[in-house]
Amino acid sequence: MPEIRGNTLRVYLYILQHGPCELKEVQNALEFSTASLASYHLRRLMDAGYASQDEFGRYLASKDNTMQILEGYVRVGVVVVPQLLFFSVLFTALVGFFAYMALASTSYLPFLVTTSLALVAVVWYETFRVWRRLSSWR
Repeated sequence: MPEIRGNTLRVYLYILQHGPCELKEVQNALEFSTASLASYHLRRLMDAGYASQDEFGRYLASKDNTMQILEGYVRVGVVVVPQLLFFSVLFTALVGFFAYMALASTSYLPFLVTTSLALVAVVWYETFRVWRRLSSWR
C-alpha cells in the first residue's frame, strides 16, 4: 500500500479519531479552502484502501490499516506523537543529569560530552524525521 503523508495523513487521522465524517466536516475541521481539496485527499485514502464510505456517504477510516500508517508513531489519548519522542526526552534528561554529575569529577567530562552530544543528536534527528512525515503540511 502507498505511504500517505501531509494533508492526506491529517485527513486519515481526523476520520480515525472522529469516526464517520461528512465531506464538509472534514473540510471545515482541517481548514481546507475548498470541499474539492478535502474530497481529493479522501479519494486518495479510498483508492489506497485506507478509507471507505458508508451507506450515508460518510467517510470511515479502515482500522485494519492503522498500524501500517502509524508506524513510528504512538497514540497518547487523542494526540499522535513519534515513538522516539519518549527516548529523546529520556536521553536529554540523562545527559543533563550526567553533565551535572561530571561537575564533581572532570575526568569524565570529555567522554560524557562527546557521547552525550552524539546520542542526543541522533535521537532528535530521528524524532524530527518521523515528525516531519506527520506534519509536512505546515
